[in-house]
Amino acid sequence: MSTIKQQLHSLCFANIEERIKGASQAIQFAQSSANEETKSSAGDKYETGRAMAQLEIEKNTVQLAEAQKLKQILLQLDPAKPSETIHAGSLVITNQGKFYISIPAGQFTLGGEIYFAVSSSSPIAKILLGLKAGDQIDFNKKTFVIQSLL
Repeated sequence: MSTIKQQLHSLCFANIEERIKGASQAIQFAQSSANEETKSSAGDKYETGRAMAQLEIEKNTVQLAEAQKLKQILLQLDPAKPSETIHAGSLVITNQGKFYISIPAGQFTLGGEIYFAVSSSSPIAKILLGLKAGDQIDFNKKTFVIQSLL
């Protein structure tokens, strides 16, 4: 049986794989659209269509590169490794929420509980890094008490 942290790690991986797949498909679609543009008597239409396709390719190439960087971050995390202090890969349980310090993948629900996958460079993670169970912080006018680390 996998732990909650391993399940969250898998969900983050699925999220990233979906981003990579979406960006790759969008690049292929834009490339095929650009290739299918034919020169017509309205030459500007042809050039505009090709330019728009090129912009779409560039935008999706950036998104693809970012998703691949996030995948590399995930590959470096060991969800089976326990945490004494908060670091990238920690699952932090506080009185204000549960945070998986990994990549910015958003909110997940597991076993009826809500978890937030956040980057180690996010504002909340920056404050939490290096702390341990029992510590508390003030963030966004709320007091966060670290109840446990996984």
